[in-house]
Amino acid sequence: MSSVPSPIRLHEPASAHGLFFYRMQLSDIDDVLAIENDLYPFPWTHGNFVDSIRSEYETWVLRDGRGTMYGYFLLMLLVDDAHLLNISVHRNLQGKGIGLLLLDKARSIAVDNKLESMLLEVRPSNERAAKIYVRYGFDRIGIRKGYYPAPNNTREDAIVMKLML
Repeated sequence: MSSVPSPIRLHEPASAHGLFFYRMQLSDIDDVLAIENDLYPFPWTHGNFVDSIRSEYETWVLRDGRGTMYGYFLLMLLVDDAHLLNISVHRNLQGKGIGLLLLDKARSIAVDNKLESMLLEVRPSNERAAKIYVRYGFDRIGIRKGYYPAPNNTREDAIVMKLML
């Protein structure tokens, strides 16, 4: 796994670090699933990613110049809002600012489409991600009860967050 050459700051271009965004293609799904399956006990399926690409959601991957995947996100554009469906950073690269690059790209797409806000859900147990979203400017606006699958046939709530654009 490559390492990020220098610390990443908010709103800094990915290219300043030798990283590049590409639209997610069907050929990216194996790399995406490797990250997804490593990170989550209840990962998205191959079919979920295929459906998102075919539905023409904003599906993006972040790679370095050698093709190593650093992360990805899927964004559904709605009438007034963008819904961040999935955002993930390779486990070995977490805490290095890659998530900020992904959020910046998603935000840029939403702004370019003249949307008013960006929404997402996060598990309460994913405290690290929730803190990143708050630091980025997202506000907690609600709870979706029993939104996520959880161990032992149970469900976990989702914290709903919103970023005004």
